[in-house]
Amino acid sequence: MRRSSFSKIVAVTVLLVLSACATPPSHINDVCAVFDQNDGWFDNWQAAAERAEQKYGVPVPVLMATVRKESGFKSNARPPRTKLLGFIPWKRVSSATGFSQALDGTWAQYQSETGSWAARRTRFADAVDFVGWYHSKTSDTLGIARNDTYNLYLAYYLGWTAYGRGNRGDAGVQRYARATEQMAQDYAAQLRQCAR
Repeated sequence: MRRSSFSKIVAVTVLLVLSACATPPSHINDVCAVFDQNDGWFDNWQAAAERAEQKYGVPVPVLMATVRKESGFKSNARPPRTKLLGFIPWKRVSSATGFSQALDGTWAQYQSETGSWAARRTRFADAVDFVGWYHSKTSDTLGIARNDTYNLYLAYYLGWTAYGRGNRGDAGVQRYARATEQMAQDYAAQLRQCAR
């Protein structure tokens, strides 16, 4: 009888811990709060972002602003479905998914080039590493500075080929890139004030 009760308590505790890990941060415009809410031993977002910065040379605020704009820090973020006949949910507009909203093909390229075959788009550490890898390749191939959030984000959103051909998107995309740039600046200022 006691063993059965103990097993139930352990199962409920494990489920609560796992569900807490899947909860997106509640204050996504405050990077200090985002890091405070995700500072566990096994899933430490600040440590993951700092590792990506050291590995790729892309500043933490740029990485975090990109993830913030792409998914709002939701691990299961996906683009909306199109509607068949105007009301029946149909296919999604792209294969983007997870924190980084990486497309299937680009994620496969990342896994191949980095050897990160077990990486998942729904795991923050893998997603922020992907963003660092992508921005680093953008910098190397297109000559964009690793701290130029505006142009890094345009290339992230439009893809290397389109950006390389001179495509800078429409006014809406450019506004989104400017908002991402502002978010990176805000995050940088916040990080200077964070209690470490």
